[in-house]
Amino acid sequence: MKAIRTTGTALAAALLMLVLAACGSGGEQAGEGTQPAGGGSEAAAGGSEAAGGEAEGKIAVLLPDSASSSRWETKDRPFFEKAFEDLGLSPDQYQILNAEGDAATQQTQAEQAITDGATVLLMTNLDSGSGATIIDNAKAQGVRVIDYDRLTLDGDADYYVSFDNEEVGRLQGEGLVQCLEEAGVENPQVAVLNGSPTDNNATLFAQGYNSVIDQKFEAGEWTEVADQSVPDWDNQQALTIFEQMLQQAGDDIDGVLAANDGLGNAAISALKTRNLNGIPVTGQDATPEGIQNILLGDQCMTVYKSIADETRAAAELAVQLLRGEEPQVDDVTNNGTKDVPSVLLTPEAITAENVQTVVDDGFLTMEEICGGAAAETEFCQQGG
Repeated sequence: MKAIRTTGTALAAALLMLVLAACGSGGEQAGEGTQPAGGGSEAAAGGSEAAGGEAEGKIAVLLPDSASSSRWETKDRPFFEKAFEDLGLSPDQYQILNAEGDAATQQTQAEQAITDGATVLLMTNLDSGSGATIIDNAKAQGVRVIDYDRLTLDGDADYYVSFDNEEVGRLQGEGLVQCLEEAGVENPQVAVLNGSPTDNNATLFAQGYNSVIDQKFEAGEWTEVADQSVPDWDNQQALTIFEQMLQQAGDDIDGVLAANDGLGNAAISALKTRNLNGIPVTGQDATPEGIQNILLGDQCMTVYKSIADETRAAAELAVQLLRGEEPQVDDVTNNGTKDVPSVLLTPEAITAENVQTVVDDGFLTMEEICGGAAAETEFCQQGG
């Protein structure tokens, strides 16, 4: 009997241990399910990747236009396509749309994309008002939104991916200072061509370069002959505006702070018709046209923003949201209503001395740069 009792006790103990082990295991699973976002995101990411990224829904990228800058179609679109492919998405899991400068079109595109199954919008707004409307409509339907490149003021975007845009402006201001000093111009007459007044980025660029050049104006070292914004970043309007600036100044302009390469090229075109080319002009976006103007001595600098890095960062956030994860980022940007979790990348000034940077990064090819008159420049003749 004693042996039987011992065996029964052992069996009971064994059963008890099994029960406790099962409870313990269940407790650990429950604990994992209620971990902070970081741990849960890793688990979700692993599950999605194991399933080949087969998350429900789609990503819709809403680009603004192709007239204000060539970058949207020639750089952002192909870089997004590559980023999504690298992240394991198939072509039917995303779409890239361009509003071609029409806010109503962008709103229609957003609504149709959601109808077609988009659960994440990656948007470069045309203006904050229309952008906020798109975001509100999307959020009401449970769609997540990332502000891409441009912040939507007073909007409700979940994330924001861009560059430090005040730093972009500071680089432009510092670049013009250096170019005018190298040109040896005393008390230069300077004109300012700002970007679109409805684009928050243009405001940030201006804050950056004004922090530099206003000191020159206030000290009496420079004279500001004109300061005007260009609606919708329209290059043709920029040409008209700058021709009027030249006329009013009696052609006495020694330097131009232009907010991007398109506006800069408009100013250069007007200067050339008066045989005034070679005057320091700034830019931004490191477009082929802008780089060519630098090599030809008609533009003194541009600002390079690695769009490959920007699209990759935005695509990574979008894919995480598509897979039900909650990305963790380091920065925030206040949009007037809320602090938006942000990824802010670093821009770089480009002059004739470091043009090779945009080639080495794979941003532009020698063929893109060395067309037309630029083919005869030393940089192109020596192969970079």
